[in-house]
Amino acid sequence: MSSRRQFLRGAGLAAAVASAAVSRPSLASLPEIATRSAARTEPPPAPAAGPPYDPVVTLNGWSAPFRIVDGVREFHLVAEPVVRELAPGMKARLWGYNGQSPGPTLETVEGERVRIFVTNRLPEHTTVHWHGILLPSGMDGVGGLTQPQIPPGKTFVYEFTTRHSGTFMYHPHADEQVQMAMGMMGLFIVHPKDRRRHRVERDYAFLLASYDIEPGSATPRVSTMLDFNLWAWNSRVFPGIDPLVARTGERVRIRVGNLTMTNHPIHLHGHVMEVSGTDGGWVPQAARWPEVTVDVAVGQMRALEFEAVAGDWALHCHKSHHTMNAMGHGLPSVIGVDHQGVAEKIRRLVPDYMVMGERGMAEMGEMEMPLPENTLPMMTGQGPFGALEMGGMFTVLKVRDDLARGDFRDPGWYAHPPGTVAREWTGELPPAPRAPAPMPDADTPAVRKPGGGHRH
Repeated sequence: MSSRRQFLRGAGLAAAVASAAVSRPSLASLPEIATRSAARTEPPPAPAAGPPYDPVVTLNGWSAPFRIVDGVREFHLVAEPVVRELAPGMKARLWGYNGQSPGPTLETVEGERVRIFVTNRLPEHTTVHWHGILLPSGMDGVGGLTQPQIPPGKTFVYEFTTRHSGTFMYHPHADEQVQMAMGMMGLFIVHPKDRRRHRVERDYAFLLASYDIEPGSATPRVSTMLDFNLWAWNSRVFPGIDPLVARTGERVRIRVGNLTMTNHPIHLHGHVMEVSGTDGGWVPQAARWPEVTVDVAVGQMRALEFEAVAGDWALHCHKSHHTMNAMGHGLPSVIGVDHQGVAEKIRRLVPDYMVMGERGMAEMGEMEMPLPENTLPMMTGQGPFGALEMGGMFTVLKVRDDLARGDFRDPGWYAHPPGTVAREWTGELPPAPRAPAPMPDADTPAVRKPGGGHRH
């Protein structure tokens, strides 16, 4: 296992190679490289140049700065090793863009000309594919097919006109098994030319990712196909995922993209959603239907819209093992097995050994079990009524009557109106209803079984 010092030394060496390979005059003509390492949600300001649009809020992320040059919107992405805090208490050594995984969200407007410089500071070649964007074949970013690979230390440029608005992604089409498993991905949002079309008051966006990181380690295993142990939104796991906040009655959109190896049924409590967009474009109003759980398949984008209802509402993947951290695979079930006697003998050799699983796993939400360094517990997080017993792909939608428009700060826990919280019943229980005995059907003939030892 490589040390953090070795990892950062390798990243620094890759950066030195890149700066040596790209000449100073070339660098001077490029947009400034903006980087960010903080994992908090950064609501972007309104665009200072170019056509107006309402920016999205990237969950635990940020939108890339840009410049307008002769009417062209320019961005600068840097593919590089990064250190990402998945949640307090655990950091991962990933690959990403501009200091983070996922990379910064790119936002532009339908019909605009965009120019994206990509500098490679990885130890191997890479490309960038603009997932769902309609563009010339030579800009599609498939290494070896539509372009040469971007070698370490080199900068390539992509340039095209955005032909339709919607929710899209960017990711490598080079050594995908490694580079996407290491966290290389980002959101690409194209806003409508007419600002009034598809307008909402809150517009959130995030990408689904999965990692297989051994307890005590920090670098993903890139050959894993199915048995991932960390399920993430924008490379964060609960309780490290920020809440989504809204004002009661606001129209809210959540844009979700899936770059894992399985589908994810995204479930929102307390609301009825509709799918308003895919990575193919916007869904006409007449074609939408009500949902509370929307399945997002591999490689898909979905835009989900709803009217915000006051309260604290769970938002999560409905695959139960996707709301767990540091999971173990192939564990036997010991529910109903009394192994205290065996546990006492084990504790003589391993003092920190703890009995778990014989009554289910709920107790793990509160027990403080010794863990290897840089490892998260499977179930964690505290709510106003105790342990939330969640991890992975889970967060809370917090809707408040008095939240100011444009305020994205965490408003704290919801103050439930009196009499609206489930409580213990201490009164007399009513008698349990019993089903009536079935009445014989007069039209059904009686059936008499043969007897008397006759042979057949």
